Amino acid sequence: MKKLLEVLTSGAAYLEQRGVEEARLNMEHLLAHVLGCRRLDLYLRFQETLHEPDLLPLRNLLRRRGEGVPLQHLLGTVDFLGHELVCDHRALIPRPETEHLVDTLIRQVSAGKSPQPMTVLDMGTGSGCIGLALAAAWPTAQVTLADIAEDALDLAQLNASRLGLQNLHFRRSDLFEKLPGRWHLIVANLPYIPAAEVPTLSREVRRDPITALDGGADGLEIVRRFLEQAPAHLEPAGRVVLEVGHDQGAATAQMAREHGFQNPEIFPDLAGIPRFVSAVLG
Repeated sequence: MKKLLEVLTSGAAYLEQRGVEEARLNMEHLLAHVLGCRRLDLYLRFQETLHEPDLLPLRNLLRRRGEGVPLQHLLGTVDFLGHELVCDHRALIPRPETEHLVDTLIRQVSAGKSPQPMTVLDMGTGSGCIGLALAAAWPTAQVTLADIAEDALDLAQLNASRLGLQNLHFRRSDLFEKLPGRWHLIVANLPYIPAAEVPTLSREVRRDPITALDGGADGLEIVRRFLEQAPAHLEPAGRVVLEVGHDQGAATAQMAREHGFQNPEIFPDLAGIPRFVSAVLG
């Protein structure tokens, strides 16, 4: 038997020794998960005694986290704009940057800065986080979620069923290969890591599917193909919005101009990094 605070402190030290960033926060999440409570509730329970049945599952989770299994995979879910999504090895873990991008799009419509699109395509949907959040925010829109990976689409469909959304369509396709039709808005978070950099990523990120990371020699091979093909799949004055790497915004905007998009706008993420590109078809 051990006091909760003792377990929390020793577990955080264990994770720190194994190179886990934000070890204390990780330990708090794991302990709250095992105890079935909110993380902040732990602070009211520091003197509570934990018994062996509580510690057994925690030890397994600690070991796996110390081996580099992402926290989100261990918890099984991740919050994305207030929606609880299943998160596992089948797709990229939704990132705060992507959440900020989607929140920005929703706020622009709410503020009247742009019209609500009636048809939306989430290209490279992965877990479905982008398309599902937009479908929930815009229930009158028809939202298509597309991905080249069948596993990713299975995960997106699972998340859709958990959220009870109906205004959705799912398509397996290599970019637009099997996607007839046109959309008012296409949002894409495509692979953009240069191939040579993939082995240098953190062990947690390397648990994501390689197809969600590897963007070819310069990181922009798939983005380049996307921008070449997108104009034929947009309604008049249709818009594309992309998330790209921290140093790829200007190059992506230039490619958009070359393919008929007007006045591409580059806007920053929460850290001020210009990684989002928005462009309207001329």
